[in-house]
Amino acid sequence: MSEYWLISVPGEPTAQQAFDNLNNATSKTNNLSANYKFHVPDLKVGTLDQLVGLSDDLLKLDTTTEGIVRKLAAYLGDVLEDKKEKLMENLQANGVDINTYLTKFQWDMAKYPVKQSLRGIADIISKQVYQIEADLKTKANSYNQLKGSLQAIERKATGSLLTRNLGDLVQKEDFVLESEYLTTLVVVVSKQQEKDWLAKYEKLTDMIVPRSSKKIFEDSENSLFTVSLFSKVAEEFKLKARENKFMVRDFTYNEKELAAGKDEMNRLAADKKKQYGPLVRWLKVNFSEAFTAWIHVKALRVFVESVLRYGLPVNFQTILMLPNKKSTKKLREDLQKLYGHLDTGGLMSDKHSDALDMPGMAMPSGSDYYPYVFYTINADVVAEVSKTS
Repeated sequence: MSEYWLISVPGEPTAQQAFDNLNNATSKTNNLSANYKFHVPDLKVGTLDQLVGLSDDLLKLDTTTEGIVRKLAAYLGDVLEDKKEKLMENLQANGVDINTYLTKFQWDMAKYPVKQSLRGIADIISKQVYQIEADLKTKANSYNQLKGSLQAIERKATGSLLTRNLGDLVQKEDFVLESEYLTTLVVVVSKQQEKDWLAKYEKLTDMIVPRSSKKIFEDSENSLFTVSLFSKVAEEFKLKARENKFMVRDFTYNEKELAAGKDEMNRLAADKKKQYGPLVRWLKVNFSEAFTAWIHVKALRVFVESVLRYGLPVNFQTILMLPNKKSTKKLREDLQKLYGHLDTGGLMSDKHSDALDMPGMAMPSGSDYYPYVFYTINADVVAEVSKTS
């Protein structure tokens, strides 16, 4: 996926000849770009004032819709857990990959009837993409909350013995249970201090059960020991243990609570799995919807700007160009040679004054003005995903 150039030029002497002239100059002769006809239907023009007002609104809609497209792609990448190849397979528009959709673009008459006014079509798209954005927020919040809860439990089931959940590491027989006087504590001891622990634990307080300490688990840094003692000295033992850098974990063996914790993890995992499939399908469908809506906004923009530039009757050729990345400077120079004569007002020499004062020619700060209608389509949504994930 790459950045495309979407341009329109006057259909002189005919639209086909205009395309052929550009194609011969940039593709067949110099291999500067691959060029495709971009079909924009005959739309209702309206008045000049309407076109000028719509031009500004379409710029905002273009930016908004592109943002929603990228949000959908980025979130689909998150849900797929950054499996880039799998993400590429799922980023389709109208059932085909993005590049195919762009290079074979056809206006969707069913969704965006050409009998509607330009403003009416823009309103249909605006309502559609804002609804997608609202639904995305709702679905993402629900799934993220579920995913976050599961990850929190999973983190407690792994990691350092100082913080992880001990339920999967201990057995019932490791503990003195149902005793009025005795209790069993669980202590984390660094590997370097194991000998120190074994030598000291019986002497940290009175009323320690002799030879009751047993190692029940170890990782690369620490070992987990149990020790049995009289309940009334448990707090004193914890204090003495801490002074000797032995960490007593706050843990009580309770089969019902441990079972409930495992059940909760299993429930969350099952809920995540249950939501995963429908969410991926929703994201795929709505990425397609948003992407196709975005390209229709581009088509609207190029139509409006072409009428403002070239006047009536409507007669222009819209062309989608995929520039050779190594030759963009030469391509721009050749386009200037072909269409520089369209710059009758001297806009190229003073693009930040005269151009900005003309109806329909308003451009964002820092934008370049060209004698032909020019927009970019950055279809590299996967690169954007990798930057945000």
